[in-house]
Amino acid sequence: MSDSITVPPLATPTPGLALPNDLHARFAAIVGADHVITDDATLRLFSEDIWARSQHVVLLSVAPANTAELAAVVSEANAAGVDIAPRGAGMTYTSSYVPVTDRTITLDMRRMDRVLRISPEDMTVTVEAGCTWLALNEALKPLGLRTPFWGPMSGIYSTIGGGLSQLNAMFGAGQHGTSSESVVAITMVLGDGRILRTGARGPDGDTPHYRHYGPDLAGLFMGDSGTLGIKAEITFRLIRAPAFEDSVSFSFKTGEAMLEALAEMARAGIAAESCGFDPGLTRVRMKRMSMASDVKTLGKVVAKEKSIGKGLLAAAKIAIGGRNFIPEEEYPLHITAEGRCREAVAADIAAARAIAARFDGAEIENSIAKVIRAMPFPAPNSILGPEGESWVPVHGQASLSTAAAMFGEIRAYFDSMQPVFDQHGIFNGFLFSSLSSTALVIEPVFFWPEGYRPIHEALVEPAHLKNLKQFGPNAEATAVVHEAREQVKAICKRYGAAHFQIGRAYTAYRESRDEAFKDVLDAVKAVVDPRGMFNPGCLGFPIGPAGE
Repeated sequence: MSDSITVPPLATPTPGLALPNDLHARFAAIVGADHVITDDATLRLFSEDIWARSQHVVLLSVAPANTAELAAVVSEANAAGVDIAPRGAGMTYTSSYVPVTDRTITLDMRRMDRVLRISPEDMTVTVEAGCTWLALNEALKPLGLRTPFWGPMSGIYSTIGGGLSQLNAMFGAGQHGTSSESVVAITMVLGDGRILRTGARGPDGDTPHYRHYGPDLAGLFMGDSGTLGIKAEITFRLIRAPAFEDSVSFSFKTGEAMLEALAEMARAGIAAESCGFDPGLTRVRMKRMSMASDVKTLGKVVAKEKSIGKGLLAAAKIAIGGRNFIPEEEYPLHITAEGRCREAVAADIAAARAIAARFDGAEIENSIAKVIRAMPFPAPNSILGPEGESWVPVHGQASLSTAAAMFGEIRAYFDSMQPVFDQHGIFNGFLFSSLSSTALVIEPVFFWPEGYRPIHEALVEPAHLKNLKQFGPNAEATAVVHEAREQVKAICKRYGAAHFQIGRAYTAYRESRDEAFKDVLDAVKAVVDPRGMFNPGCLGFPIGPAGE
């Protein structure tokens, strides 16, 4: 793994190498000259993510418009001996797409953004990999349809191909699991430009309707960090949008109690999604809020409710409750239940109340839960701290029986580090959520006084950004954050936790696999990407030909 991925993010990139032969012209002949980008600012932007800036700079960026163009571009890149970093919205923080060689090009997948086919008859929808979760939901809403998992909170920009490469949590995940568990079929472009299609695909070969037709090859490409091929088209199963929903929020004295309650709610299958915070993250959220955002939020809540009267009542409760309805040192948990009938939703909410009471949870105003549903895909302004600080998460998916203990160990480590954190102006918080009936996500996040970079400027709303400080470089604080993240990963490893967004950050992934598993994974890599051109170094694959 390149040192440039583990050193502080503000390491200075080195210039890229000259393009081999006439590759630029070949790409331009496929996608059009306007879609082969070589300007320095864009190439440097595409060479960093929210955490890391590589010491390498991509040679160029190519943006195909459809699967045929994508396959042709990959074939030309393979023949020319360059590496490929597929990139969606660029919102990862695990160095998944940043270049680690001087022969890397970026595939900008955002032009492949179409919803190709919605079939209410077959209850499927097919999209291109660059389609955002927001665009997918907007296309389905008039039909009263939805995918079971329907997006992360970053869905305003996050692409579906990127989400499946990295995996997602949040909306619908409490009952339907992560993004990959809603997939019916996938179309992949392999390292030599061949196209691979999975699943049973109907009489015309192009209407997927059943995933498990023989071995589930679609699953091979989920969570692969873009190392086994390029996602081109994805078919999801659909459900009818639930007719009723309600939310409830609780406050718990300790994180362990909150996680025990959340685990029991997951076992009961009562929450479409859940979202919990620790006191540190609650303080950050309250500090970040402004009166302008309050007014905007209240308007969204009014629009979300089925009647103006109910909307105004919900908005009034939020306004009256203000920002102090959560006890300062407690752990709030917000859940949403949904269903086909009002009585079923009410029963799930009642069950949540009973479970919370068993763990001494006190019901609080459900303002945040309502806001989350009313504004599911907000602008990603939270990728910076309330005053402009840098931000980065680290996370683990723990089993229901071990989540509380894993959190307790991470919390104890943070407490031991508090003097060092205070010295460097570092503060942190926790985010919690559930995945179907088997896992809880524990996500510590760090904020520290280091300035924002081009990746933040590309994603944060300009009106919000102009009110933030530019702290500038802070190598010492960044190094402390880096070490703290490594310690959290080590704790997660002891509990056998899983990870999303493996990329080049969660190196324990490969170490945790048995030899037979690694042999099969390496054999797949050798077939789908024999030259090792796709995101070299991710998932622990070598930087060089597969199998080296």
